[in-house]
Amino acid sequence: MLGNLLSGVLTLLYKFLISLSRAQKSVILMALDLFWVCVAFSLSQLLMSPFPENITMLWQNAWYLAILLPVGALVIYVVGLHRIKLNAYGMNDMVNTGALAVIVGAAGYAASFLQISANPPVGGSFIAFAMFFIVLSVTGRMLLLNLVFTLFRRNQNRKRVLIYGAGQTGQQLAAALMTDDEFEAECFVDDDPALQKLSIRGLRVYSPREINDIVKQYDIDRIVLAMPSTSHATRMRLAKGLNNVGCEVLGLPSFAEMVVRGEETQQVAPVKLTSLLGRSALATELPTSAEPYKGKTILITGAGGSIGSELCRQVLAFQPSKLVMLDHCELSLYNVGREINEICGETSVALELGSIVHEDFIDEVISEHGIQVIFHAAAYKHLPLVEENSLEGLRNNVLGTRIVADAARRAEVERFILVSTDKAVRPTSIMGSSKRLAELVVQDLATRSVSTRYSMVRFGNVLGSSGSVIPLFEKQIRHGGPVTVTHPDVTRFFMTVSEAVRLVLLAGTFSRGGDVFVLDMGKPIRIVEVARKMIETAGFSVRDKLNPDGDLEIEFTGLRDGEKMHEELLIGSDMLTTPHPKILRAQEKSLSELEMANALQELRRAVENRDKALANAVLHKWVEAYSEETRETAEADVS
Repeated sequence: MLGNLLSGVLTLLYKFLISLSRAQKSVILMALDLFWVCVAFSLSQLLMSPFPENITMLWQNAWYLAILLPVGALVIYVVGLHRIKLNAYGMNDMVNTGALAVIVGAAGYAASFLQISANPPVGGSFIAFAMFFIVLSVTGRMLLLNLVFTLFRRNQNRKRVLIYGAGQTGQQLAAALMTDDEFEAECFVDDDPALQKLSIRGLRVYSPREINDIVKQYDIDRIVLAMPSTSHATRMRLAKGLNNVGCEVLGLPSFAEMVVRGEETQQVAPVKLTSLLGRSALATELPTSAEPYKGKTILITGAGGSIGSELCRQVLAFQPSKLVMLDHCELSLYNVGREINEICGETSVALELGSIVHEDFIDEVISEHGIQVIFHAAAYKHLPLVEENSLEGLRNNVLGTRIVADAARRAEVERFILVSTDKAVRPTSIMGSSKRLAELVVQDLATRSVSTRYSMVRFGNVLGSSGSVIPLFEKQIRHGGPVTVTHPDVTRFFMTVSEAVRLVLLAGTFSRGGDVFVLDMGKPIRIVEVARKMIETAGFSVRDKLNPDGDLEIEFTGLRDGEKMHEELLIGSDMLTTPHPKILRAQEKSLSELEMANALQELRRAVENRDKALANAVLHKWVEAYSEETRETAEADVS
């Protein structure tokens, strides 16, 4: 009963405190200091003579308060003590409190010479008054601050923070968190044995060896590394070592560094992707033509992916009448759809959640929306995952492409553009082979289509896309390394997302039927050089034999299963020009209608029967250059 009553009182007191305005709080603080003037004067008089004479003396000299209180109020107002927040009350403010005590005491002492009372206070009593006032005022503010903090913590569900580093920055952070609405500091951890077991700002300092127990004991939600004097690499290695404690770990620069060293902090900005191309970016050189897309109803499959989402953004510039975005990932489709709806203007936007392997669903989408142009970007493209899940990779990339492309032919869609990859050229992986089979599917339909123009766009790695090395390298650099590269000599073609999408859009305008378009991407780039440049751009140095004291190491892990040392863009040597000098049209062999039908029949049987051996045999039989010899050659390159 008593506990409930106390809890209710504390809750009402908390609500009262948070309802006060700044002016009302200032009035309360001034009234509190004037109250301490009365108490200090009373104590100083009571100590000057024995009881009961001291009571009589206090009563006779009470009129002195008529002088002390106005003088005290004036000094408080001029100095501004009543405007100082409780949590900001520091050493300088204590000095001002001392000055207030001296001035008020001096005023009382001067008034004693007026000889108004029969037994005026002696000079020593005003010295006692000043001492009492300083102790009462400072202690009163500290107690009031603790009361406010107690009420605040009791009524706020704040996240608990462990501060790693009890130096100046850590102490400043602890002070800042005292009144933060979201976080509160629980304790310090520091490597210095001299600081361990001490209390700083009311927080205990522990040894790093105890950190696992501390996290459990205090139910820590977040660890903040307040060690700005250490190197970035050291802090990241420390953060990496704390990953297993079960809470988030963050780094904190010094407050002086944030204010003064702005230029240095800019050095760790993310690397500009265009600087990694090894050639001039072509996005601005690639022309666009709105004619094939303006006023059309356009379907983009894989709209939640890197290429698909950028296609959605750029297609809007051509003012289609309707943009239909299709993806099987709910979250990706939701996020991209929300963004597109904010910038779509007069274009109608529809979101379709489903898989390309469901034929009835695809037919329904194309029919319901009256689709006129299809950009087919939906594909499983993460090489190791597709290698391990080959049957689903083939179902999605090959059979799914066949379903969408065949539905486009039946509905007499005007244009169908397949987004392909350089891994489809002489593939050594399941993923690359599936994309080559998808190309063959589209080439086959192009030979038999009357109304639909089919084309394919083949390009290399897209910088910054999901599954590319760039996000991986950025994450590894943030966590202190090592940065992993498969092989020191491995190379890849790179292009930006903007370049890739411009190429896809242009392919739709150049298409005559069954074309394979490639971009002149310059020379391939060594992945290890990309890693090195990203490390250096982030403000670190590479640790190797020539620089053993560097920050981050590049670790070589070996080529993954199915991965090639060098990628290519062309299967054959026959090339045709297009209206743009940087875009070429490849002349490549295709399967006959009967061969394609047999290949798809065998592949469907393999997928439906979960027969990986049969699926692999289909790839060996129908995909050029996909053979064990090719795999062995790739593996020999590594050794």
